Amino acid sequence: MKKILTLLLAILFGLGAYAGTPKTKIQKFSNPFAKKDYKSKELKYKYEVEKENLQYNRDKRILDREPSGYMTVEEYEKRSEYKEPSTFEVNPPKIEKPSDFKYVPQPLFKIVKYNDPPGGVELQLGRKLYFNRYLNGQGITSPDYTKMVYPAIYYYNDSGSVAADLFVIPLDQKENNLNKILKANTSHREENPILSTDKLIDNYAAFRTLTPVDFNADGTKLLAKEKIGSSEDGIWETRIYIYDFKTNKSYDLSAVRDAISYYWKEYANLHLIEKRWDIRPLGFDAGYPDRVVVQAYGYTGEKPVFLGTWSVDCYGEQSKIVTFDKDFVPKISMNGLKLQKDGAQEYQVVVREEKFLEKQDKVVAKQKKSADRKEVKQIKEDYKYQLKDLNADFKDKYRDNKKLQKFAGSTEGTELEEMYKQYQIEQTEKDIKKLEKKIEKTKKNIDKKEQKIQKYTDETQKIIDLIQQDQASSDDGAEPQIYFPQDDQ
Repeated sequence: MKKILTLLLAILFGLGAYAGTPKTKIQKFSNPFAKKDYKSKELKYKYEVEKENLQYNRDKRILDREPSGYMTVEEYEKRSEYKEPSTFEVNPPKIEKPSDFKYVPQPLFKIVKYNDPPGGVELQLGRKLYFNRYLNGQGITSPDYTKMVYPAIYYYNDSGSVAADLFVIPLDQKENNLNKILKANTSHREENPILSTDKLIDNYAAFRTLTPVDFNADGTKLLAKEKIGSSEDGIWETRIYIYDFKTNKSYDLSAVRDAISYYWKEYANLHLIEKRWDIRPLGFDAGYPDRVVVQAYGYTGEKPVFLGTWSVDCYGEQSKIVTFDKDFVPKISMNGLKLQKDGAQEYQVVVREEKFLEKQDKVVAKQKKSADRKEVKQIKEDYKYQLKDLNADFKDKYRDNKKLQKFAGSTEGTELEEMYKQYQIEQTEKDIKKLEKKIEKTKKNIDKKEQKIQKYTDETQKIIDLIQQDQASSDDGAEPQIYFPQDDQ
């Protein structure tokens, strides 16, 4: 009973306090049973999110004009995607000028024969290979300037051994012959090598290197030699190969070594397998383009012993002796090409070029700055247009939702649907009329500007005509007249 009395008193005091509150507070009191407009809140929330996204995209576009480290993981992965090396742009190499140098001579190059003298091209393995574990050798360019072949040398520190591959670089046919060679870059090479040595590292200090010797006359075949030996014991043997670019096949010409060993064993009872001897490929025979000429030497005495000049066909099927005369000089065709330094540019030329490049750099920097300002301005204008469209879209949706809520408070069911459809039709007609007025206003502004431009064009033409008349009259001896255009306004 006491609990009931206490509850009644509390209710009475509460009602009294509520009755004594000002009128303004009573008006602000919200009905807890009224329907809440969640759709409007959702529209406002989406609008704010999309607005923030527009601001973020604007700031990000401005920041991403130059690559920076501020990016998401997804953006980083996209930038880190594999790019085809053949798409890289390569410029001819140029010696950079140190800051404390006034003049750095720029070398000049000329194109010369690669295999000159015949058989004289050798691969130089210096200390650089042992530090870098990798080395690119001298490249040879085909006589038709369509490709370059170069050796890639690898050093394996664990076993002290060396291996090699021969790669092909297609040359840019849009350049002149000199720039074709200068712009040849390993990033443009074909993926797979045309020739490879054994990559085994079980023999300590063993080396197997590949060196291009020469192309044939039409550039369809390449002669290459493989040196096999030990850095502690010297060269063991030289093998020669032919690579046919038409069939994409390689041919081992070791049959010529077998022919040389057989001949000296049968006719001189000399077992070359027990001696240290080797061959030196000279190149393609000038008289027989499908045959390769080699010279054989024995290295067991104080002086090398000449073992004859031999030839073998490009497929290694037929070997024969050419001569045993050590003074005989075979005729070898030299077809492959390479670059060779041909002096340096004159001092005046380099200084003049540096001044020109300095001016050009200033012009380029100015153009870049101007283009950068235009880009930022365009980004901001794009943001304004997008924000304007977003605001207009939000206002339309918010207006339509409020109208729908108003209709829902007075009716429901099919009648509500018909009322809202009729409202949409009427509102669309109003929007179309408003848009037509804007278009008409824009057209009038364009017409005014065109009229103004035409006015200035006509006045300019009048001035040109009068000047021409004055010139004609001055040629006739009359005094020239000066025309001052009057403002029509």
